Amino acid sequence: ARVRRKILIEGRSKRSVMKEEELHWETLQKMLAHSRPPGYRRVHQPERKIDVHRQWVSGVLDLDRKMPRKQRHSAKRIWERLREERGFGGGYTVVKELVAELKAVKREVFMPLIHRPGEAQVDFGHALVNVNGVLKKCPFFVMSLPYSDGFFVQVFERENTEAFWEGHVRAFRFFGAVPNRITYDNTRVAVAQMLGGRERKLTDGFLQLKSHYLFEEHFCRPARGNEKGVVEGIVRYGRANFLVPVPQVRSLEELNARLEESCRADLERRLRGKTGSKKELLDEELGVMRQLPLVDFEASRVVATRANSLSLVRFDSNDYSVPVRCAHREVVVKGDCERVRIYRGEEPVADHRRIWEKEQVCFEPVHYLALLERKPGALDFARPLEGWRLPECFQVLRRRLEADHGSEGTREYIGVLRLLERHRLPRLKAAVAAALERGCPRRQLIAQYLFGENREAATFRLDGREHLKMVEVACTDPGAYRALLGTKEEVA
Repeated sequence: ARVRRKILIEGRSKRSVMKEEELHWETLQKMLAHSRPPGYRRVHQPERKIDVHRQWVSGVLDLDRKMPRKQRHSAKRIWERLREERGFGGGYTVVKELVAELKAVKREVFMPLIHRPGEAQVDFGHALVNVNGVLKKCPFFVMSLPYSDGFFVQVFERENTEAFWEGHVRAFRFFGAVPNRITYDNTRVAVAQMLGGRERKLTDGFLQLKSHYLFEEHFCRPARGNEKGVVEGIVRYGRANFLVPVPQVRSLEELNARLEESCRADLERRLRGKTGSKKELLDEELGVMRQLPLVDFEASRVVATRANSLSLVRFDSNDYSVPVRCAHREVVVKGDCERVRIYRGEEPVADHRRIWEKEQVCFEPVHYLALLERKPGALDFARPLEGWRLPECFQVLRRRLEADHGSEGTREYIGVLRLLERHRLPRLKAAVAAALERGCPRRQLIAQYLFGENREAATFRLDGREHLKMVEVACTDPGAYRALLGTKEEVA
């Protein structure tokens, strides 16, 4: 502005202004021609050597889009092929610039989508979790409601049918309603076969869930994660905000309780461009969603199988024990994300915590006590009893019984252990301690102590039976029994 004023208003000579302002002649001409700096203007350049190969490079990049990401061409590899196959004599830089230019042109542009109330999106992410000092990579389930931006996050041991079911059950319970429509990717948990286009053959597990909650499903096209872009973003947000730093927890139940509180607290946040909080939008959205069924969906996988000769039942590549009376019998296994329950007909016969490692065995020592009574010699070698920690009084009981009665004492000790089939360990421990204190540690006495805890309930009372108060029972004369014995001898 100062230079232009000196020449165009004050009439100063260009040469004097150039000398005073220390300007080049061309710079002065630009200042007089433009009222503000015109910026960089590229001068037309002649055709470059690489332009002859533009179409070929574009074709290579098009073919790469159908290849795995890790086997696509780099700019360096394209430059090498140009030299070897097409006799290109230019440098690497021009090839790199052309590749960057063509990739920018070919990048996909997405259409913004409408998110109506009552619609949800579901996805799984993965994150590291430290559980009891063990660092492992766990999947986490995310359900998002794009209209209100409410979401629910839970961590599971494995991404399988049971976790998929349980994630839905907990999410529906958290929101208090069932979405009308849910969008998924093509996970194998839900999709058994791709039939082309939008058609899918669904798994039995997914059909069971859909039949219970009656929502409409929508599956994205392959490699089109943008169709559920909201939940994709929530996966990244949840990992960055709820799972950083790596959680240090005693169990996944503890972590999931913490995650649920974080999801609930996030509902107080207000979204950019929205007038109310996420909770207010969610309350509005719940009005168009389906009510929860009266009964929750049972998120358990049911398998009919047979217990083997070791009284073990296999479920999900792991073995779980059942009472020996169930060996070689048909049983039904129900496994969810936390427990494995085994039934013989309608009778529950075993309940184990689920194992998530592979090819493991879970023994319940009590299941084998009936067999041990028939084979007492296996007491010290039975694998189901390995590592079974009983209170010290049980060891004292065994030593005393075996010292007094030898091998029969071992059988007596096993008989005491069998009381655990009907009584809890703390009660039996108290009964054993009392019997040892009395100096008569026999199974019959210990059983009496266990019965004695409920003796008050078994006492006969006359309350409500006033008519029995009139009955008089005479004192028995012991001599009558002698008379009976005498009569018996005479008859003999």
